[in-house]
Amino acid sequence: MVHQNRHVNTLVLCVDRSDDVGRVSGFETPIVGWEAVQSLAIELGLADPEDSSINCILEALRVTQTLQENNADPTVAVVSGGGGSLVGADRSLATQLDTLVDAHDADSAIVVIDSANDEQVIPVIESRIRVDSVDRVVVRQAHDIQSTYYLIKQFLADEELRTTVLVPLGATLLFLPILLTRFSPTIALAGLTALLGAVLLYKGLAIDQYLEQAPERIQTALYSGRVSVVTYAVGAGLALVGIFLGALAISTPVSADSIIVQSVQFVYSAIPWLALAALTISAGRLLDEFIESERITAPYLNLPFGVIALGFVVRGFAGWFLQREAILATPELFDYTITPQQRLATFIIIGIIISIVGVRVAASVNNQSDDDLTQHWC
Repeated sequence: MVHQNRHVNTLVLCVDRSDDVGRVSGFETPIVGWEAVQSLAIELGLADPEDSSINCILEALRVTQTLQENNADPTVAVVSGGGGSLVGADRSLATQLDTLVDAHDADSAIVVIDSANDEQVIPVIESRIRVDSVDRVVVRQAHDIQSTYYLIKQFLADEELRTTVLVPLGATLLFLPILLTRFSPTIALAGLTALLGAVLLYKGLAIDQYLEQAPERIQTALYSGRVSVVTYAVGAGLALVGIFLGALAISTPVSADSIIVQSVQFVYSAIPWLALAALTISAGRLLDEFIESERITAPYLNLPFGVIALGFVVRGFAGWFLQREAILATPELFDYTITPQQRLATFIIIGIIISIVGVRVAASVNNQSDDDLTQHWC
């Protein structure tokens, strides 16, 4: 009677990317078979009982034993990296894995790892053999300190993360003692918090990328001869004028009690200039649209009317508040005193009328353009 050897289909792989096994025990990997891996665990434990790789090897032996109890015939093996770099370690692991797959004709694997560093090689293993399961060993006493260390190391190696997080944090710690020697702790902490928040918003809203692309966009716009380049510059100037006049309109020194009143004073004085700036910019975009396509779409035509209507509504609410606080003089019309409510209602009605006129004009122009286009094709 001829007995055939049972065919081995599953590899139980204990992965050691950092080559702790070879460095501590002196053994060369791959180490294959129950007896060899068990001896490795004993040798490694005697050499360095604190090494977490021992737990990983013992887990690989436990998984192998469980599979054997379920009438399977797995092969347990330990593979490790080498070469002095991450690329060299992964290549060494790939070579050892190719040897194991060819020698044992395996078609699936169960991977046992003990850190996030080892987890990075799973794609390398999956490219050579089907991975049925990944068993992550966590040492309860250590609470995954090795993985935390690896994640911190990866964070420090990322240049973008360093500049985004460490630079603002370092600048805050550097300026804090200087500010504390010149100002009170409240003012110093408030200033640093505002500065740190501005930096986070600067990075979070990708303003740096926008500013990086701004010169190229401006150059393209100048070469293309767009009117909006000039209107953007004019709009920025008008906005600065509005901010300046709004600041001058604040009549009393800044205090906690008057901050709301001062904010409304600023808005009331600045909003006409800000609306004029937005109107100038929208007019430039409208002209660009007309020059490029010889027709004006509804959004571009609605924008100027919407800006004017919004300006009237905002100024109406600000005027209502200031008139109620007796900061703004009560207007009279033909010896009739206009109340704050009447003033607000007038501005709101004017804004709504302007908005409706804009919608009607945009619809009329678009219908006329569509009729001209239809006649042209006919």
